[in-house]
Amino acid sequence: YTLSPRARSSFRLALRITLVFIGVLWTVFIVDAAFGLRLARFGLRPGNAAGLIGIFTAPLLHGSPQHLLSNTLPLLVSLTATLYLYPASSVRVIPLLWLGCGAVAWFIGQAPSLHIGASGLIYGLLAYVFMSGILRRDMRSVSVSLLVGFLYGSMVWGVLPIRPNMSWEMHLSGALTGLLLAVLSLSVTIASRSLTPSLAERPRS
Repeated sequence: YTLSPRARSSFRLALRITLVFIGVLWTVFIVDAAFGLRLARFGLRPGNAAGLIGIFTAPLLHGSPQHLLSNTLPLLVSLTATLYLYPASSVRVIPLLWLGCGAVAWFIGQAPSLHIGASGLIYGLLAYVFMSGILRRDMRSVSVSLLVGFLYGSMVWGVLPIRPNMSWEMHLSGALTGLLLAVLSLSVTIASRSLTPSLAERPRS
């Protein structure tokens, strides 16, 4: 990130928000394990009406410390990058990614199955950052996109059904939703700019 005070402030805010969210995930996991709440039953169950609640709850739930640890660092990178690089659009993009990932997975997932974890959201965030960086041709975004591709390029295999007990449906749903939102977000930005008259074009009073 850049050295300007505003950029540093924006980065710190994005990082704090991300750390708070990660803290929430760990709190949910610890409370679930300590009190035996079996919250995994509220995960996403494709094709099952009762499993629709998982669209909202699945990213908050994890099956083991290893499961949550494997998602912590990618979530730290992807969510911080999204909040920092796209602070305005992230207010819309993140909720849409959360809901869209679960909704698509509910339709394409195999039944009976249970899906939990934030990995679908992570795939969506990484796809959004990567595609937005390419489409916007912004050096900051492109740099982050290259970093994301270098660090998590192997994650592309996670969208294929090649490993047992891996929620590839959530990964694929998140990635597709992220790519779509990147294109739509750019289209909305271009449209809003074209509809906003310049100072020279505005009527004078």
